Amino acid sequence: MFTLADVYRARQVISKYLVRTPLVYSRQLSRLLGFDVYLKLENLQPTRAFKVRGGVYFAMIRKDEAQRKGLIAASTGNHAQSIAYAGKLIGARVVIVMPEGVSRVKVEALKDLGAEIVFHGKVFDEALDYAMKMADREGLLFVHSTNEPLLYPGVGTMHLEVIEDLPDVDVVINPIGGGSGASSAVVVYKSINPSIKVVGVQAEGAPSVYLSLKEGRLVSTGYARTIAEGLATARAYELPFSILRGRIDDVILVSDDEMLRAIKELALNAGQVAEPAGAAALAAAMKLRSQLMGKKVVVMVTGGNIDPELFMKALENY
Repeated sequence: MFTLADVYRARQVISKYLVRTPLVYSRQLSRLLGFDVYLKLENLQPTRAFKVRGGVYFAMIRKDEAQRKGLIAASTGNHAQSIAYAGKLIGARVVIVMPEGVSRVKVEALKDLGAEIVFHGKVFDEALDYAMKMADREGLLFVHSTNEPLLYPGVGTMHLEVIEDLPDVDVVINPIGGGSGASSAVVVYKSINPSIKVVGVQAEGAPSVYLSLKEGRLVSTGYARTIAEGLATARAYELPFSILRGRIDDVILVSDDEMLRAIKELALNAGQVAEPAGAAALAAAMKLRSQLMGKKVVVMVTGGNIDPELFMKALENY
């Protein structure tokens, strides 16, 4: 279990390489939903997603070993870019294993960062198993997207920025794929002010963490049926589950249609481009609007890597 002090230490490290992202009050979304909406714009990171914070921190802490061995990770996109970006910073080889059908935008971004890409399996978990075997076979340093403890303090720096910019925040809504974002949220907010509510969001077609928290045990669904690549995990993992259990206030499920609608609202009312996982928090806020009246609500816009075709579909049909 990492602590708030670890998050402060991580900020000292990554602030040399990543700038603070803005927390923006949205007058239009606030008027539309009936409560104060603040958008944390992690889609403005150099990789267009929050995970780069964890990747940079990991690479700087394990720099010598990473440069010597090279890095390998499995990802549907944003964790991959995080490790590729960090590897480029320190001059390390980076291998990324991805399932088939990942967004073309994310694949091209990885190529631009110089990563070697291996496609394996139809879902994230199949790519993950293959990456772990490849790491053993080739002696690469494996970076698990959810069970690697060093990622969490780096990711938590985004929540540290939120509470510094808005100390009287009432509710923070954060998507849950593997769980590093939501896990770091509960550590930061509950350490500073336990009354701040943290709400997680999963896709209806990939509810492993939602089910795990409901049942009090790790659940594997064996499927991930969602357009939200960042939420498409078929099982819950030990580290985030141990942190979230008993600390997160609620987890909401949203449909693909609700995420597409939220993508459109972010574009039209806030001028922001989000991928489905990056819009999941707004989709949840729209679903919970009657419970959030009169609150100051932070919506984490966690990523903006979306295929142009899907973005146009959201704008035209929702």
